[in-house]
Amino acid sequence: MGQENGRDEERPVHRVRVAPFRLCRYQVTNADVGQAIGLPTRPATNISWFDATEFCSRLSQAWGFPVRLPTEAEWEFAARGGLDQKLYPWGDEPPASRPHYADRWHEGPEPIAQSEPNDYGLFDMCENVHEWCSDWYDPRYYEYSPSDNPRGPASGVRRASRGGAWRHHIKIARCAARSSIPPEFRYADYGFRVAADF
Repeated sequence: MGQENGRDEERPVHRVRVAPFRLCRYQVTNADVGQAIGLPTRPATNISWFDATEFCSRLSQAWGFPVRLPTEAEWEFAARGGLDQKLYPWGDEPPASRPHYADRWHEGPEPIAQSEPNDYGLFDMCENVHEWCSDWYDPRYYEYSPSDNPRGPASGVRRASRGGAWRHHIKIARCAARSSIPPEFRYADYGFRVAADF
């Protein structure tokens, strides 16, 4: 995890082990959450961390097994798609090199799966909307995080999120990039995807 030449909160680079887990191939959509506003295949946004965890609880009841938000470690592992220490899910080429990059995201998030998936078959990792993670956020967490299944600090005031978003100047984030906001906030570039134990 992390990037040696990244921002302070991305260091030190360290190896972690995550137990087998499942991660949805797609960001949760407006149709998934039953929102009448916006295109049904666009990612659901204006979702607080509490909204996202409540959705996971409802989905757990419907599906008959526990569904949750991914941890930061799981998310970064999944985003890399097996490409160890590469900047992006596809390698080290800059975001502007992606097909049609300059023509995308002018008015909001795009429908899911407009780009090729990474090598794990996951769509929109690092792009479209920020994705909530389950962890509390601490910019110094990597200095003391466990090597097995890190799940974030025990407490905090902000929740971790990962991935880039349509509102930023650079629309696609690096795999190691970390972000956070208070869990009650709702923004037009914040969404989520769901995870489960294997």
